[in-house]
Amino acid sequence: MRQSLVWFLLLWQASSGLCTNAKYYEETHNDDDPLLRGGQNKFVASPKTDVVLDQGQSRSPQPGSDLVDAAIIELSKTPRSSHQRKRRPSGLVGSILRYIIKTIPSGPVTTPSPSHESPISGPLLSAVQLLEEAAKQNNSDALFLLAQMNFFGSYSHPKNLEVAFGHYQQLAAVHGNTTAQYMIGVYYSTGLGDVVPRDQAKALLYYTFAAIGGDIRAEMATAFRHHAGIGTTKNCETAVKYYKSVADKAIAWYRDGPPGGRTWIQQAWRISDDNGGIYGEGASASSAGMNAYKANPASDANAAIDDVIEYLDLMSQKGDSKASYNLGRIYYEGERGLDRNTPLARKYFFLVASRYWKRDGRVLENYKQGIESIASKAAGYLGRMYLRGDGVSQNFERARFWFELGVSQGDAQSQYGLGLMSLRGYGAKKENVKFAMELFKKSADQDFAPALVQMGQLYLDQGGQEDVRIANNYFELAGRHGNIESHYYIAEMIHHGVGREKLCGASLTYYKSVAEKAEPLVSSWSNANDAYEAGEYELALLEYLLAAEQGYEKAQTNVAYMLDSVQSQLPLFSSLQHHEESKSILTNPTLALIYWTRSSRQSNVDALVKMGDYYFYGVGTKPDISKAVQCYTGASDYSQSAQALFNLGWMHENGVGLVQDFHLAKRYYDQALEVNDEAYLPVTLSLLKLRARSAWNTLTHGPIHSIQDEPKPKKHRSFSEWVANFLQDEALEYDEEFYSDNLYDDPLGGEGMSEDDGILESFLIIGVTFALVFLLWWRQRLQQRHLQQQEEMRRQEQGLPPNPPRDNGREGAEAFGEWAAGGAAFL
Repeated sequence: MRQSLVWFLLLWQASSGLCTNAKYYEETHNDDDPLLRGGQNKFVASPKTDVVLDQGQSRSPQPGSDLVDAAIIELSKTPRSSHQRKRRPSGLVGSILRYIIKTIPSGPVTTPSPSHESPISGPLLSAVQLLEEAAKQNNSDALFLLAQMNFFGSYSHPKNLEVAFGHYQQLAAVHGNTTAQYMIGVYYSTGLGDVVPRDQAKALLYYTFAAIGGDIRAEMATAFRHHAGIGTTKNCETAVKYYKSVADKAIAWYRDGPPGGRTWIQQAWRISDDNGGIYGEGASASSAGMNAYKANPASDANAAIDDVIEYLDLMSQKGDSKASYNLGRIYYEGERGLDRNTPLARKYFFLVASRYWKRDGRVLENYKQGIESIASKAAGYLGRMYLRGDGVSQNFERARFWFELGVSQGDAQSQYGLGLMSLRGYGAKKENVKFAMELFKKSADQDFAPALVQMGQLYLDQGGQEDVRIANNYFELAGRHGNIESHYYIAEMIHHGVGREKLCGASLTYYKSVAEKAEPLVSSWSNANDAYEAGEYELALLEYLLAAEQGYEKAQTNVAYMLDSVQSQLPLFSSLQHHEESKSILTNPTLALIYWTRSSRQSNVDALVKMGDYYFYGVGTKPDISKAVQCYTGASDYSQSAQALFNLGWMHENGVGLVQDFHLAKRYYDQALEVNDEAYLPVTLSLLKLRARSAWNTLTHGPIHSIQDEPKPKKHRSFSEWVANFLQDEALEYDEEFYSDNLYDDPLGGEGMSEDDGILESFLIIGVTFALVFLLWWRQRLQQRHLQQQEEMRRQEQGLPPNPPRDNGREGAEAFGEWAAGGAAFL
């Protein structure tokens, strides 16, 4: 009865949430208050870490709304926490210092206990008191603000996960707030801060209610759980339903931007990649073996971005147009750790273009040869900036001017931009689809992804069977570049069975890709990265945790990596760092194992090896050698992980979890070295020890299977193959003699082998051959005479007449000739 009542109440919460949150985000994010996060994007489906007021609960003012307004005024007086990125020191000295700092032991990071929380004062204290008064009146905005401040530590408020859970729970139970339901699901999924016991079924329940209410993060979390079978059985159709809902919102958000769609910097990354992978450079499958990247010594692949910019700027000042163009691209596109700077990008693009064209578009008389291609690319970017209004006022005439200059030199981006203007009628009285398609075709022939997508759209609109097939080909080509629109079209075609086989798993993969690519809409990657690089690791963990629950493999790896208690480090420093018990949320090996497991199921080989380590050593769970063997074996399939192969070799050598077999151990060690040549030292030392143990086992007749020589397969050749091989060997010997070094060491006119010497040598060989043949014949004659004498003696003893002579009187040369001819008599 009690269980039925709980379900009834939860269903009532979900239904009320559908009503109260219908206009929540639209009204919230259209507010011009600078305190609101995400206010510039009406498609952002849920707040991230700071203040977002729930104004959609009722059009009439809530009780305590005046207190909330006063609290916001007080919060505006507090210093906003800004995560300044720490620039990694560049150069040899900087790198050495960075590694030295990493090895210095440090005490465990702990969260303040409730009795020793950091005191708050000033405007923050006043704001908290006002919000608490409003919360007593059940004001949803006050509850939400207090929950966010206690969970994320906004406005320098001390984190208190237990207090935050209480506010989220009240907000979800009374107001049906979907964000609060999602956050409660996070608590039950992770057991964060030991506030509530971990319960995956309850987590899925709260995620589902929030997803029904339209929370985009909850939709992704629900989809991932049905996809991976977490807290429920795997259900591809249900997972596709939720991923498709997110993908539809993501593509609408993408297309709502300027011409050509929104652009953003991809922030998803793995923390471990900065260290060469989970196990470090050379030991991780992500940075060794088939995945090892051997850069050219002159490459800037491992250089810091500051060093690259400094070098390119120096070359640009010397008149290097390619360096100027690359600087423009870096500043225009940006990257993780470097924000976009469109005014500076425009400066460099214009600098390149001005070295080839005059202001009126005419070509300079004394331009530098070879600059045409670079100038056309710069013109394409300038046209794009004016078309979209990136860093400049949107101006279709200027965009057309630059695009036409780029098209004159065959630039793919210019062809696409001018085609888009013709297709949509930007800056023109009417559209010109035929001309647009010609330009798209030229750009697509140069493998420009947006043009490929446009070509696919135009063919798909025709609707014919052949048109659909061609459209699918264009989408597939664009998909190789990771284009979000191409992935969406492929997902739609597979899901609806248009031009492709209807496969649930395939459509799920593409919908998931589209959802995860729209990072600014669905996740808090940027905030997590900023917090991590600013050294606020607990806040970074919470942000990564939210993304991990949404199914991001990289976020799952980051959470597990930050919680990893068995990272490789110096033994001395390891003992110093763990000399006392830590109460930090960063110490949770059980949660680390959960996320290693989820990451490994998304094809992270190193995570699978790490999962085996946890089972082997009993970290976060009871020791289970059989599960460790399964993890190592899975990671060693297709020779992916040298670390896993080495571990299996060690287990065979010592008989831990596997049959003790020195021969199999040697095989695994050898294979580990084949996969990763950087494992030479550990493998060589292990093989030396293994051979010593195997030799002793053989000498003492031990029961272990010792190392055996690998049998060499004998190839059975036919007579023709034998002859061909014999002739080939003879030719090789001749070639080696002819091209020997001695042929070129002798001076011109020096003494060499004369023709007479060759003839004399031939006679000697022939003479020796005849002598050997004669000796063989003479020996056979003696044996025959001896046998004849024995036969005659036997016949005399028996009284029989003697046999006639067998050579019929032939002696000397005639007998020798008969013997040489195989016994045939001469006529």
